[in-house]
Amino acid sequence: MNGGPIPLGTAELVVAACLVLVAGAVSLGLRLGLERRLALASVRTVVQLLLIGYVLKWIFDQSSPLTLFLAMALMLIAASRAAVARPSRTFSGATGLAFGTLVLCGLATTFTVTELVIGVEPWYEPRYVIPLLGMVLGNALTGISLCLDHMLERLAEQGAVVEMELAHGATRWEAARDVLRDATRRGLIPIVNTMMVVGIVSLPGMMTGQILAGSDPLLAVKYQIVVMFMIAAATSLGCILMVLLVYGRLFNAKHQLLANEIIRKKGTLR
Repeated sequence: MNGGPIPLGTAELVVAACLVLVAGAVSLGLRLGLERRLALASVRTVVQLLLIGYVLKWIFDQSSPLTLFLAMALMLIAASRAAVARPSRTFSGATGLAFGTLVLCGLATTFTVTELVIGVEPWYEPRYVIPLLGMVLGNALTGISLCLDHMLERLAEQGAVVEMELAHGATRWEAARDVLRDATRRGLIPIVNTMMVVGIVSLPGMMTGQILAGSDPLLAVKYQIVVMFMIAAATSLGCILMVLLVYGRLFNAKHQLLANEIIRKKGTLR
């Protein structure tokens, strides 16, 4: 073998698609009623991935700063919307705060890695920037979403306790400190758990992909280490920034909690 990636054709993809029939058989056997959803999910997986494959190929062929910035802008907008869509509560301006947070933590960590660690030339090479930014945003938005959900839930359900502390002379920071700390901790749990078991329980997708593409396993491991540290930094920074921005939005200069600004989304159980 030449060590390069083994090409896959349509026939191989059809065989792989047959593996989904196992999930369909389980659904039928247990009468879960998920057959149509599995079929729809499978079709969407193929269509969406093929579509993004063609889009990325076009972007890579262009290799221009303008094309890169447009792609990054779309990724950031989609990530910020997803980050605020998951929590059961929201407030006016939540998407804007999430967007600003992801811009800061996402671009800072991504370009730190591409410029200082990997040394990408030119700096706008989309083949490196877009995949790394995608991994950063995918993990950072999860942390931000968990932070936001926990913080808004605590402030909505235990707002009376916070307001009592404020009434007894506590500053807004003193009253909100425990909520902010717990929300940040909640947002960091997924990445911490992932780092604890990486290489033992799971082999990350990037490392696996590089190995399947013919890269040296040790080189793939080094890249994965860089990616894990990058994701941890982006998630930590994103969680801290988000809770501080929400804190500034829901507590005014008069040390009052603006609990009426927190809105429960329709259709949520909490």
